Amino acid sequence: MANIFRKLIISITAKQNVRIAAYRSYGTRDHLYQLGRALDDDNLKMEEDQGFRRTLVNTYKQFDTDEIVGAEVALQLPNGAVLTTTTNKEGYFLFDKTTSINLEKYANEEGWVPLSASFIGEVPNSIISSNNKFEAELLIPPVTAKLGVISDIDDTILETGVTSFLKWRVLHNSLFKDAHKRISLEGSPEFYTRLHKGKGGKEQNPMFYLSNSPWNLYQYLLLFLELNEFPKGPILLRDFRTPFDKTLKPEKPHKQKEIVNILKTYPHLNFILIGDSGEHDPRIYTDIAVQYPDRILAIYLRSVKHKKRMQRVESIVDDFKTVPVISVETSKEAEEHAREHGFIS
Repeated sequence: MANIFRKLIISITAKQNVRIAAYRSYGTRDHLYQLGRALDDDNLKMEEDQGFRRTLVNTYKQFDTDEIVGAEVALQLPNGAVLTTTTNKEGYFLFDKTTSINLEKYANEEGWVPLSASFIGEVPNSIISSNNKFEAELLIPPVTAKLGVISDIDDTILETGVTSFLKWRVLHNSLFKDAHKRISLEGSPEFYTRLHKGKGGKEQNPMFYLSNSPWNLYQYLLLFLELNEFPKGPILLRDFRTPFDKTLKPEKPHKQKEIVNILKTYPHLNFILIGDSGEHDPRIYTDIAVQYPDRILAIYLRSVKHKKRMQRVESIVDDFKTVPVISVETSKEAEEHAREHGFIS
């Protein structure tokens, strides 16, 4: 009787169809970095022409997450080896491991290594669906790569309105527009595809996408990049902090930390940094260039329609001689510079 009662309680209170969100990441032949999160499955459906009501529902679901705390997660490598860890109080897990396995051996021609994540055993107060296998992908830049590209998303390839008064356009665009209606900034997909292909046309140069958006918007941004046919690459977001968050803030800005990690992971590659002039990209990027003057090939900054911010940016970059800093109105201007310097054909 007690066992029947226990099962009844679980069936009433359980989180149905719990899932693992494994975010696209990167690594090397002997080191992997795989971040993910265990969540209650919100059955998120981002459909074309879904309407305003469905968009609001999706927005609510993305932020009203129910994290699975203390769940045991397994990460299966291509050769069958398994790594294990436990989710933290926000449902996140991280595999930051050195391995004796040559992961590069299992990469496709663009450098993507297939992995899979799964729950181990029972998840407390939850029911796992029969499909306890969730795809994950890890990028290892192929030997053909000649350079890497690290790009901001917000107002660099996706108009968000970060410079608008009280950021009202950011809220409107991010919360009330579905991904199918978000149009990339002019010429961006074509330019990024040329950078990905490189001067030889077959270099498969790695692309990394950064944003200060929270991980809650990962699926939204992934769909945007796919719909607009941007080259495939890791998407690096940040944890969502509320006004009541008592944990210590990171010492370095999110973008700066991620860029440094990428540079350290691939010491054999030099990089192009792409951002916008709206917020902190100019300062962060030039600081990185000072720290790694021989690693940064160029910095492209998309101009924004904000007079005071553009003046502030000009004061930063006008006398900056460490690496080329190019302020552009369109992707075509950046493309011309890239072609002139042999980054693309």
